Amino acid sequence: QVQLVESGGGLVQAGDSLRLSCAASGRTFSTYTMSWFRHAPGKEREFVAGISRGGGITYADSVKYRFTISRDNAKNTVALQMNSLKPEDTAVYYCAAVRGFYIPTMLGEYESWGQGTQVTVSS
Repeated sequence: QVQLVESGGGLVQAGDSLRLSCAASGRTFSTYTMSWFRHAPGKEREFVAGISRGGGITYADSVKYRFTISRDNAKNTVALQMNSLKPEDTAVYYCAAVRGFYIPTMLGEYESWGQGTQVTVSS
């Protein structure tokens, strides 16, 4: 398993941008699908975006065209660029990893999780 550490969260206003980063340990990072989930108060943790080992990408409908996921296998990092942020994007954002070739959207399929980073969007 890889160890994951998120960074980049904060408090922003609606319409602003924020970039989250997730650093992974280990030498097999390139073999993992990497994804971002979020957990808002009173709601279940939900899939946000994922990128496969082959570069395939999937987004939740709620963030499509606003968020961009990317990975840098040389640096063992995955990023989530969030533009046009809305108050409903407020949540704790988690980085997750699973070995394989596809992008699961169910949190139970992931092997490793980071500790989370808080994103708060004010109106």
